[in-house]
Amino acid sequence: MKKDIEIPVAEEVYIAAVNEWDEKHLSKTWYIYLINNRNTPLEASLLVSKGYAEEMKTTTMRHGLGDLDAKSFRKVELLHEDLFKLENEFFLTFFADNKLYERNFIFDAHQISESNQINIPLMDVEGVLAR
Repeated sequence: MKKDIEIPVAEEVYIAAVNEWDEKHLSKTWYIYLINNRNTPLEASLLVSKGYAEEMKTTTMRHGLGDLDAKSFRKVELLHEDLFKLENEFFLTFFADNKLYERNFIFDAHQISESNQINIPLMDVEGVLAR
């Protein structure tokens, strides 16, 4: 029965946009990070990303990220500044504690900017957290 299905809430897991120096491009570039601030690892994690607005949408990207240790983070993808005008969605699924977790993260249009930066958990850098 539907009432018997438990859907746990994925807490202490974040998606952040961090503006950092890129040696390859010799400029500051925004990157998306997956942050596991839990005390247990994420197993078989999968992150699906896409951007959209009324008349525009991006290709759907799928990132098989595998396992992510407790209290760690991983760089996922570069986010080009042309995408900041779109709503950017990141859908995360992973196993932890023998349960399947899922969570949807959203960066609103124009949310990713230096003026919206805060201290990012665990990474100790400035960036923007998805809601």
